[in-house]
Amino acid sequence: MRQMLLAAAMMVAIVVAAQQITLNDVVNYQYYPASVREARPMADGESYSCVSEDGRRIERCSFKTGETLEVLFDASVARGASVRYVEGYIFSPDEKNILIETNRTRIYRRSATSTYYIYNVKNKTMTPLSNGGAQECPKFSPDGNQIAFVRDNNLFLVKLLYNNAESQITKDGERNKIINGKPDWVYEEEFSFNCAFDFSADSEMLAWIRFDESDVKTFSFPWYQGAYPAKEEYKLYPGIYDYKYPKAGEENSKVSVLTYDIKSRVTRTMQVPLDADGYIPRIQFTGEKDKLMVLTLNRHQDRLDFYAVNARSTTAQLILREENKRYVDEAAYANLDFSRDQFVLLSERDGYQHMYLYTLGGQLVRQLTSGDYEVAAYYGTDATGKNFYYASNEGSPLEQYVYKVDASGKKTKLSSERGFHHAVFSKGCQYFLNTYSNLTTPPVYTLRNASGKVLETVEDNNALKNKLSALPLGAAEIISVNTADGIQLNGWMVKPRNFDATKKYPVLMYQYSGPGSQSVHNSYDNGFMGGLIWEQHLAEKGYIVVCVDGRGTGGRGSDFKRCTYLKMGDLESHDQVETALWLAKQPYVDASRIAIWGWSFGGFNTLMSMCEGREVFNCGVAVAPVTDWRFYDTIYTERFMRTPQENPSGYDCSPLHRYERIKGDLLLIHGMADDNVHFQNSAELAEAFTQSGYQFDMQVYTNRNHNIYGGNTRSHLVTRIENFLDRHLLP
Repeated sequence: MRQMLLAAAMMVAIVVAAQQITLNDVVNYQYYPASVREARPMADGESYSCVSEDGRRIERCSFKTGETLEVLFDASVARGASVRYVEGYIFSPDEKNILIETNRTRIYRRSATSTYYIYNVKNKTMTPLSNGGAQECPKFSPDGNQIAFVRDNNLFLVKLLYNNAESQITKDGERNKIINGKPDWVYEEEFSFNCAFDFSADSEMLAWIRFDESDVKTFSFPWYQGAYPAKEEYKLYPGIYDYKYPKAGEENSKVSVLTYDIKSRVTRTMQVPLDADGYIPRIQFTGEKDKLMVLTLNRHQDRLDFYAVNARSTTAQLILREENKRYVDEAAYANLDFSRDQFVLLSERDGYQHMYLYTLGGQLVRQLTSGDYEVAAYYGTDATGKNFYYASNEGSPLEQYVYKVDASGKKTKLSSERGFHHAVFSKGCQYFLNTYSNLTTPPVYTLRNASGKVLETVEDNNALKNKLSALPLGAAEIISVNTADGIQLNGWMVKPRNFDATKKYPVLMYQYSGPGSQSVHNSYDNGFMGGLIWEQHLAEKGYIVVCVDGRGTGGRGSDFKRCTYLKMGDLESHDQVETALWLAKQPYVDASRIAIWGWSFGGFNTLMSMCEGREVFNCGVAVAPVTDWRFYDTIYTERFMRTPQENPSGYDCSPLHRYERIKGDLLLIHGMADDNVHFQNSAELAEAFTQSGYQFDMQVYTNRNHNIYGGNTRSHLVTRIENFLDRHLLP
């Protein structure tokens, strides 16, 4: 009997061991949820397209039933070219042709060169978009007969009715000097777009933004041979990558708007009033012939102007001005649609982000939503133009729901399950694909009608739920932290599975803390790698993991978000220290074993928190941190700080100016090819620490950008972090 019991105990131990969350499984996304990939509404208003799980097919599915109605593209039967899998796709307006993207080579965060093929849905044939080299950001004309794209900083045009005849629209494009039709580095990164041209509604004209970055200063970093991918050309002698990167207070690209008459081949420069150091974050043709909307921002980004421009006469008329005493948020111009006679603007003019309906002439029709909550996204309006669909966090800054509001102001909630929802609406907004999750529930994808009625569940992630149910998961919960200043902060906490309130646990605090960001919400998309799965792995080892959104983060109105204006890092770090002090008072926390970590802005705030002056952190990990905002780009930094010349004391609130106050042990990590937050940030801080005598750990990754991945890199990075934390925090 004793032998039988021992054998049974061993079997249980083996099963439990097999069910542990391994770091290898975490970094290889073994617990990543299934999704409906690249779902897009189709023109009939009844169906949507998506990419199959294996990435080799594009399917048309019913919004009513989720049933696959037809296979629009299948890599195994397409004729004319071999495609391993679909890396992206773009429909022609009549949906008879599809641009299939392959061979993508990433440039920066949103830009890439690719090989595109024109796929004829009926004939199943693939034709190269161009034989002259890889292309960027192609776009169909509204009539579907032309495709424009960018190559080598110039605009090109392909006419499908003329045997795909290709012509070059601009010829002055030159690397690190002139860019036509796509944004420069800082516009792409901070205005969040990768295509800077558009067709007129009648398909007779092209308009684009021209960037002259000749006077922008160059930043460079070294290339080594490295691996994954190896750069054999640098095997003996390192190379140099250089590009134009405007740092805070420095010269930006000079921008202008040009148009091209496709028939007459006439190029014109638009007479758009623009400050000498101003920005043009968006251009878009309206539904009216020759009418182009050009949006401009002043350098402080507190004034957004809407100009209606005649693309032929070049004259511009100011129709609307949006202002904010601190800065206009990017949401105001991120997803505008000028194709109808009215458009919806997201504005924070009353203290919270809400929807405002305007005529195409810039006249305010009405404010569509109001209250102490924020509209996160505007989805569109139905065929009547009287019902408007959107997502908001009404009820809780930690949750999001889908709503409809009509012209009279009557509001209808279209999703009710407690948690986080977002939607993809059909053309005409008669149906939508709803994605729902909460802190412990992986995403569930349902099809719903315009009243919110669930018609079909197309992905429930039950396979992942069953997989997770077999794991020794600890409790994950939403918490509320009250600081000594009387500020209530939202957070989440993951505890070990066999949590014992009489024991003392080490705590790892994770945060990002950037302006308008939100790392705490009642959704599955929480934690470093989503689903709190890495945090659960750490909890198995005996950690409590906590994340708290301090002041400056989003979801709680304009004042809460903008209170850090002109002095980033001061209140944000103060609130993380206050959180650590609150945690230290909890009976189950070992106050001597509290750590903090973060990436990018989170790395910056980790350093700021450790250098705040109060000795609360045993150790910290800062990955790819900004260490002085003078090293970062113009658009992002000046949006929140103005220029170093105007605000020197604000810029002096940084790790490089308070490093001597650091408390606790530090692991500093950076990629040497980080085009975003330059390695310069960590290099200068490391030198300051060295000269002050402070001993610290440092990990550098060759040829890696801001995301620090490739080959075994991410696994090495996470292992490095864990080993450092274990050494300092575990008994």
